[in-house]
Amino acid sequence: MRQASTILSFTTPGRGLTEITREVAGWLGTTGIGEGLVTLLCRHTSASLLIQENAARAVRADLAAWFERLAPEGDPYAHDDEGPDDMPAHLRATLTGVTLPIPVLGGRMMLGTWQGIYLAEHRRIGHTRQIAVHVIGE
Repeated sequence: MRQASTILSFTTPGRGLTEITREVAGWLGTTGIGEGLVTLLCRHTSASLLIQENAARAVRADLAAWFERLAPEGDPYAHDDEGPDDMPAHLRATLTGVTLPIPVLGGRMMLGTWQGIYLAEHRRIGHTRQIAVHVIGE
């Protein structure tokens, strides 16, 4: 059994979904691990990770609109230390989660045809976000 890990950094343009599938797959290819499990961890509390359709852009727009309805800015949140988008960002990250486990077979992540890995930025302005990636296998 072997393992490898790294931290990948991504600069987001602000609120929205940034696809990171290619970067994760590229790193995975350098490990030489053909079968196992890759795990991703978003090291932030106002950003998150999700697997979602990567073909139709409307999916991303609909998700953004849904997040806005579910955790809107302007509600009377006690936590607003960094502005009105602070607590809604934490709520959205809680809903989507910060970890993803993905099986690896043949040196590739076993994502479905239309699935991509997304870093969800829940703050209005862009940030540099770190994703810890670990793979274990043979």
